[in-house]
Amino acid sequence: MDIQLPQMDGLETTQKIKAINPDIPVIAQTAYALYNDCDICLKNGCDDYVAKPLKKNVLFEKINHYIYK
Repeated sequence: MDIQLPQMDGLETTQKIKAINPDIPVIAQTAYALYNDCDICLKNGCDDYVAKPLKKNVLFEKINHYIYK
């Protein structure tokens, strides 16, 4: 989930998704990583967090974690 979306930010979008189905995993990502972005994302319903520039191996590990839990 990109945190900086044009119509509705990613945190609000995540909250709406989780209201429909709380079991859908959401991994937040943002290009403007600040020291507390991860905490903010997790408090707003995201299950995990990655910062840009994305490292493919880190992203794949996180995705696999939620697919094969």
